[in-house]
Amino acid sequence: MGALFGFKAWEFDLAFKYLRTKRKDGGIAAIAIISFVGIMLAVTALISVLSVMNGFRDEMVSRLLGFGGDVYVAGAPLNDFAHRDDMLKRIAAVPGVTQVTPHIDSPGLVQSAHGDAMPTLMRGVIPSAIKATPIIRDNIKGGSLANFGVGDYGGDTILMGDDLAQNLGVNAGDELTLISPGGSTAFGAAPRRKVYTVGGLFNSGVSDIDRLFIYLPITQAQLFFDREDEWDQVEIKVKKPYEVESYEPAIRAAVGGQGALVYNWKEQNASMWSALKIERTAMRFILFFIVIIAMLNIISGIVMLVKNKTRDVAILRTMGADRAAILRIFFIAGTTIGALGTACGLIIGALFCTFIAQIQHFLEWVFHTKLFDPSVYYLDAVPAKMEPTEVAFVVIASFLAACISTFFPALWASKLEPVEALRYE
Repeated sequence: MGALFGFKAWEFDLAFKYLRTKRKDGGIAAIAIISFVGIMLAVTALISVLSVMNGFRDEMVSRLLGFGGDVYVAGAPLNDFAHRDDMLKRIAAVPGVTQVTPHIDSPGLVQSAHGDAMPTLMRGVIPSAIKATPIIRDNIKGGSLANFGVGDYGGDTILMGDDLAQNLGVNAGDELTLISPGGSTAFGAAPRRKVYTVGGLFNSGVSDIDRLFIYLPITQAQLFFDREDEWDQVEIKVKKPYEVESYEPAIRAAVGGQGALVYNWKEQNASMWSALKIERTAMRFILFFIVIIAMLNIISGIVMLVKNKTRDVAILRTMGADRAAILRIFFIAGTTIGALGTACGLIIGALFCTFIAQIQHFLEWVFHTKLFDPSVYYLDAVPAKMEPTEVAFVVIASFLAACISTFFPALWASKLEPVEALRYE
């Protein structure tokens, strides 16, 4: 092996020999192994924890977005009855937009045949849109979507969360009464009441939705809420929700008109999104201290190696080796430990994240217990998502930390004078 970026073959050979030499012979083999294991475990923990956090974040956001849009439109354009259908067509034509659907909301009460009543949020939606929403369509636990939207003014079939249904003691096919506060009569304002049939129960895994929401066909909701042809919002879904800001200029142009209010899901959930970003940054910062602590072993190991090899340094200097060569020898020894520990940590972390579900199920089988109860978290296994940029950051930062922690004791070794080094030999 010839010179490589200023490093010479004999420098590598001598550095590796020092790492293999046992402590009794002036080496640091035991400390090198401890340092290697520490760095490996630190990198593994960093990658695994960040990946699990990413997995939970994506699960939470995907469920949040499953019920709502990525971009919302409200305001004056929705009251322009003559042109709002054209507006929907223009929005749908924006590149990257996958779904455009209006809805109407109203709070109210729902009452079972037994007389039990619960507060609810009733949402009127286009039947085809709800049937194209995976978080509803793929999580029907009772009944079906077959009759939703069928009949005059959308029919009398509704969908409701199964938590709400359990609290009321109703099942698919049962009848219940919806009560809306928005009604009016010749004698003034009065709640409106109507009996509907439960067509299906959905279990999305988002408790706030499952215990609160009831879906009606939008034409039926407009009739029941006494809000003929009105829309509250238009929800827009895009291909890349995390990059939603890039779609907004084109959507605003498609909406047009004065008094339009256009905002995205990050703005609507600003406190949650900000908390997620802060938590992610803070956790990355805190966990990286584990790597720093592991690097301290390298410093102590190289310092001990320099102390043990003082005579060797003196001999090398008298034979013509310059200060840079001495620095490179000890620098190679320390960075080798860091590089190998980082590489092994990367491999173990990647394997752990890839097979985390199998590891969880194996441990549950061994200990005969549920480590991650799906009835609580609505997930079969702990989610983990490795992001390439984040993994690259961990690997590069760990290697740089190893280089920095090695450089100073190696620099100290390079400054040893042969006479001073041999004085006490």
